[in-house]
Amino acid sequence: MVIKTKKILAPLDGSKNSIRGLDMAIHIARQSQGTVTALAVKSVPGIYAIHPLGFLDFNSTSEMKKILSDAKLRAAKKGIKLIGKSISGDPGYDIARFANNSKNGIDLVVIGARGRSSAKEIFLGSVSNYVLHKSKKPVLIVK
Repeated sequence: MVIKTKKILAPLDGSKNSIRGLDMAIHIARQSQGTVTALAVKSVPGIYAIHPLGFLDFNSTSEMKKILSDAKLRAAKKGIKLIGKSISGDPGYDIARFANNSKNGIDLVVIGARGRSSAKEIFLGSVSNYVLHKSKKPVLIVK
C-alpha cells in the first residue's frame, strides 16, 4: 500500500522542536514530491485565562511573519514549496481542525514533540499530544 503524502502540515512556534519538525516535513516532501504548509498559531487565551497582570504574548504578528519567512527560505534551499499560514486561537485545537479540514487536503501532520509552553510535559507537549489524539490524519511527532 502506498501512502500519498503530497501535502504536509508543519505547525511552527519558533522552538527548536518545531524547526526539527519542519526539517522532517521538508525531508518527507522531497521524497514524495510534495509541498509543506507551515501553520503558525497565535495563541489567544480564553476569557478566563487572562492573567491579572495582562496576557504576555510572545507570539507577536511580526514574530509569526519572521518564523514563516524563515521556514519558506529553509524549504526553498531544499527545493520544496512552502505555503505559510498564520491564524489566531488555541494552538492544539486549531492545528487539528486545520489538518482535518478536507479543503486543506493535508495528508500528514509533522509536529515537534514540545514547543514553547512553559509547562514541561512528561512525554509530549500538550499541543502535540492534543493534535496526536484529535487529528484524523496521520501525525508524526519529531523529538
